[in-house]
Amino acid sequence: MAVDHMSRTNPSRADAGGLVIPALGGLWAALTVPADVILRIVTGIAMVAHGWGKVINPFGMVDMVERIGFVPGALWSPLLSFSEFGSGVLLLIGFLTRPAAAVALIILLVTIYAHWVVMGQGYMGAEKSILWSAMLLTIIARGGGALSVDRAIGREV
Repeated sequence: MAVDHMSRTNPSRADAGGLVIPALGGLWAALTVPADVILRIVTGIAMVAHGWGKVINPFGMVDMVERIGFVPGALWSPLLSFSEFGSGVLLLIGFLTRPAAAVALIILLVTIYAHWVVMGQGYMGAEKSILWSAMLLTIIARGGGALSVDRAIGREV
């Protein structure tokens, strides 16, 4: 007998055959679109908020980026600042969503390395960056979704 893996991983299936409580299938399906939008917008807002402090002081991270091996820091610090802020803005509006999330993910992977290895803080120091990375991977997988510029123009990367 073939196993239908889609019914377990996609609650929008009409039969909801793989759900423990099939009656909840409609609820899970109804939450999919708003959950994707909320995840993208909240992640974008957070990236903008964290990036803004760096944008107004683009050379404020020079010592930090050099400490983790990005030399010259005077080049990498502003690049980090504007990449973090810019990717947040793009995520917020849902334009070039996947590339923006990929840029943000690269920043977060470097941040994980910095906290875990360079600063020796291990998991607890990198925990937020790991969580953000999981959020960004989800956005990369699902795209801009509803209420995005990508969707409005009918193009997604």
